[in-house]
Amino acid sequence: MKPDISVITVNYNGLELTAAMIASLRQYVSTPIETIVVDNGSLRDEAHLLAERFPGIVAIRSERNLGFAGGNNLGLRAARGRYLLLLNNDTEVGDDSLHYLCDALENHPRWGAVSPKIRFADPPRPIQFAGYTPLSKITLRNGLVGFNREDDGSYDTPHETPYAHGAAMMVRRETIEQAGEMPELYFLYYEELDWSERITRSGWDIGYEPRCTVFHKESRTTGRESPLRTYYLTRNRLLFGWRNRRGAARLLTVLYQCGVAAPKNAATALLRGRGDLARATVRGIGAFFTMKNKTD
Repeated sequence: MKPDISVITVNYNGLELTAAMIASLRQYVSTPIETIVVDNGSLRDEAHLLAERFPGIVAIRSERNLGFAGGNNLGLRAARGRYLLLLNNDTEVGDDSLHYLCDALENHPRWGAVSPKIRFADPPRPIQFAGYTPLSKITLRNGLVGFNREDDGSYDTPHETPYAHGAAMMVRRETIEQAGEMPELYFLYYEELDWSERITRSGWDIGYEPRCTVFHKESRTTGRESPLRTYYLTRNRLLFGWRNRRGAARLLTVLYQCGVAAPKNAATALLRGRGDLARATVRGIGAFFTMKNKTD
């Protein structure tokens, strides 16, 4: 019998995080699911270790790091479920509510993807995501609905959102058939926003379903700062604008990122004594302009 849900998660040197996520699924979820783990070039073969610890999972080993989208796409190709849930390995569930995502897609035939309510895992467990606001046309700024707010019932109404959240998003098979797989050229950051744009351009809407909650072990503050993160965020903001804006808006977006946003970020990093972040910003700009293929 085919499972109702295929849960796909990408692991990169995160054995214990991934194990905790799988354990939470086994503890709480009663809906028939298959769990697919893509070990994305970890230093050791963690696919094998997870398969030993959790018999019955589908463990796929990639010898090289394919990036966030590449790892998820590898799992999607192996999935047998009717609905496909991309779930970060640093998340956990705390109840039997994944089926509400399936119900949301059943009840909203134009929704091609849906994300649950996402709360931070650390106490007092405020909301991280209850939908997105749209990205501004030129500056590419937006916000997370409900961010850092108490889960007091104020964000318990399903609604459409311009983008799904990469930490937890369920898609239909038909969505992928029409919109294609997640774009792999980003490698890290912005790929789910670009994919959401492609999904909506294919005629689908994207939904938020608060009856399902996922807990995310991401920091509530500014997050971990690193040259790697800064490099990809800088490069991929430019790449997103290039791919998803047209005409004068595309030109103005690139000019704004290169002439305002990136210099401001670099100057702020220098003032804080983080020359490594400033250099990563400059490298990110250079990498964007030297990319030979900015489309799939």
